[in-house]
Amino acid sequence: MRIGFIGLGRMGMKMVQRLLEAGHEVIVHDRTPEKIKTAKKFGAAGASSAEELAGKLGSPRVIWVMVPAGEATAGTIKNITAFLRKGDILIDGGNSFYKDSMKRAEALKEQGIHFLDIGTSGGIWGLKRGYCMMIGGNKGIFKKVEPILKSLAPEDGYAYVGPNGAGHFVKMVHNGIEYALLQGYAEGFEILNAKKEFNLDLKQISGLWNHGSVIQSWLLELAKEAFDKDPKLKSIKGYVEDSGEGRWTVAEAIEQDVPAPLITLSLLERFRSRRDDSFSAKVIAALRREFGGHAVKKTDKE
Repeated sequence: MRIGFIGLGRMGMKMVQRLLEAGHEVIVHDRTPEKIKTAKKFGAAGASSAEELAGKLGSPRVIWVMVPAGEATAGTIKNITAFLRKGDILIDGGNSFYKDSMKRAEALKEQGIHFLDIGTSGGIWGLKRGYCMMIGGNKGIFKKVEPILKSLAPEDGYAYVGPNGAGHFVKMVHNGIEYALLQGYAEGFEILNAKKEFNLDLKQISGLWNHGSVIQSWLLELAKEAFDKDPKLKSIKGYVEDSGEGRWTVAEAIEQDVPAPLITLSLLERFRSRRDDSFSAKVIAALRREFGGHAVKKTDKE
């Protein structure tokens, strides 16, 4: 298929690579010209503006937007919509708030433009492992872009989950669960690290637990890699950001009268990490760097 792709960040560039490797024709645009040049080296066609990108796509156009949630997504969609026509398909693969996606879908529908909200998980490892995708929107439109999704996802790694808003809602809860999982691993490793008399090897233990234990996971694989690079995480400041989806998940739990103490406390622990330097926060910061390429705050110790 031919697809336009806007946003060549940590995930976007690798998604473009995966699409190209699968034989799709990809026209890319990014606000940073150097990123467009890089994508062209992989085989993509470049566009210096949203108008040029739309002009290079045949009708009906399929355009994937992969930029940070909030103002960046709103501005990008407003910009590209000016050059779209009835029957075109616009995809938001970022972490937009699901209620914003529902409103956006209704506004675009009035112009005859189809909208899919696709929650995308996989971080910086998606090029190799594939991306897990949660699709919200019209089921018929989902079917039209399914060849793209098959190329981006591992086997059984994508699913139509419901009408507009459902894709980003499911991804929101996914990220809320992620908060709790990260916090559980982090607290466990902090307890291990605190037992100084045993001088425990955290890299060894994280590797050990991934062979037959009930808590084995990809996150433990990443923990092993993080401890291999820095056994005591001395170079990382225990400061953990939040993307916003944890907050939205907690707010939704409250709105639906659903008790979600683990996710809520995990979010609050991230707030606490910004007030002091804890080892559990170091673990979460290290894991987020490993799976998502997220920046970490460095200490002066190596």
